[in-house]
Amino acid sequence: MDDTLARIAAALERLAPPPPVSADPLAHPAYVWRDRTLVATRAFAPVPIELLQGVDAQKALLHDNLARLAAGHAAQDVLMWGARGTGKSALVKASVAAIQAEGGAIALVEVAADRLDTLPELFALIAGLPRAFVLFLDDLGIDAAADSRALRSLLEGGAEARPANARLVVTSNRRHLIPRDIHEQENAINPRDSIDDHLALADRFGLSIGFHVVDQDHYLAIVRGYAERYGLPFDPAEAVQWATRRGSRSGRVAWQYVTDLAGRAGKALG
Repeated sequence: MDDTLARIAAALERLAPPPPVSADPLAHPAYVWRDRTLVATRAFAPVPIELLQGVDAQKALLHDNLARLAAGHAAQDVLMWGARGTGKSALVKASVAAIQAEGGAIALVEVAADRLDTLPELFALIAGLPRAFVLFLDDLGIDAAADSRALRSLLEGGAEARPANARLVVTSNRRHLIPRDIHEQENAINPRDSIDDHLALADRFGLSIGFHVVDQDHYLAIVRGYAERYGLPFDPAEAVQWATRRGSRSGRVAWQYVTDLAGRAGKALG
């Protein structure tokens, strides 16, 4: 009987797919942390940082911080907060690419918010490597106090503190990572305690960078920068109408308008 069970177990092992192998953490500009494995991104081609208009102060703060990290110096974890479409995610990727172009040993690792519990495994994989890693959590919205405490522990350094060559960069629409509707906390034993957890989390980021709503002049400047880059003439009135129809003026809407311009002109955007 034991021999039969052993043969069955061996057969099942042969049928099972081999465990995924992480990509070389020193070989690629960007990765996705997926299934407890580093997966190299198929293409890492962020918008050139000089095309990001109206965020010069934010550019300088983030670039300087990440450049320190790439150089092996002390650097901060970063919370980037503000209105949708104002360039938070684009600036993270563009800043990493800019530092790589400058010769900095740095890589981007995108981490989904529901993978926080696996971050210690990622830390173990990259600790001690001769390269810096930006662990990028995009559009984070933490609604559970337990999730807030878990990320706070990672930031302040618990038993599984992140290594010196890794820092977290988080984008969020909420400055304090607090749910918009206080009723989201109504099932908590003490809603005030839940709010305090979120505030304590936001306080753990050494660098907090705000992004604000784009006015019409700023929006048109963004459109103009993109259009000039790709040799596309545009009508400012039409660009404003495009934004009005979408109910928003932002860098994202500007890029969508320029993409439409390029399509009508029979051009591709590289």
